[in-house]
Amino acid sequence: MAILPLLQAAVDTAGNNRGIGLMGAAVGAGLATIGAGIGIGRIGGSMTEAMARQPEAAGRIQTAALILAALIEGVALFGVVIAFVVQNKF
Repeated sequence: MAILPLLQAAVDTAGNNRGIGLMGAAVGAGLATIGAGIGIGRIGGSMTEAMARQPEAAGRIQTAALILAALIEGVALFGVVIAFVVQNKF
């Protein structure tokens, strides 16, 4: 329950809901990062399993996994940028 006093302090010092906007931006950036980590982890696990089942296709699997990981990272970066834009609006 240590998070509740921190949340109240962030809201109380804001005056015009600035604290809520900053917390929303922080949560948005965190969720984007966590989502990217989960997505890239699942790609890595599936890639390893696929290579173990079919070693002759390892090159194609690895290339596809790298492209997918880059796309997920791009979406996560977009989410973090949007969170910072929201933060600067307050």
